[in-house]
Amino acid sequence: MHRPLLYLDVDGPLNPYAAKPEHRPDGYTTHRMKPAGWVAQHPGVPAERVRPLRVWLNPGHGPALLGLADRYELVWATTWRQEANTYIAPVLGLPALPVVDWPTPIGNGPDGTFWKTHHLVAHAAGRPFVWLDDELDDRDREFVAARHDGPALLHRVDPRLGLRAPDFEAVAEFARAL
Repeated sequence: MHRPLLYLDVDGPLNPYAAKPEHRPDGYTTHRMKPAGWVAQHPGVPAERVRPLRVWLNPGHGPALLGLADRYELVWATTWRQEANTYIAPVLGLPALPVVDWPTPIGNGPDGTFWKTHHLVAHAAGRPFVWLDDELDDRDREFVAARHDGPALLHRVDPRLGLRAPDFEAVAEFARAL
């Protein structure tokens, strides 16, 4: 039997981008990155002139996520796509992880849901999953409950704080309850 999936978003859960710009959250380190996806958001600007993206990452998140890898299959569910393996995974000490391949253009979600929701239901194909993201609400939970055959936990992470101990405990508790 397959382990449940643990879908990981980068911006919000791992990179608390909404924290006050002048106050990096405790435990986080600052990284300057220039992934192709970021450069593409600056059409007409030569790549060498695009300012790097500021990313805050907590090095403790890597070991905490690896501690869940015996119970979950970790999967990137982020607009960083494969670049999460290039830029984020090495900083956190994670191996290359599978990546959900989003359609291009991204588009809108059905029934007022977040655009990722229906894609993750299709990707999970009935497998139990946890999804850590900062853009989840009750419409997404209702959509998943109505269209996904297995257990699922859609866990919203505050993008001002990033993942914290209670978030990791919720993920561990879901696995224990299966």
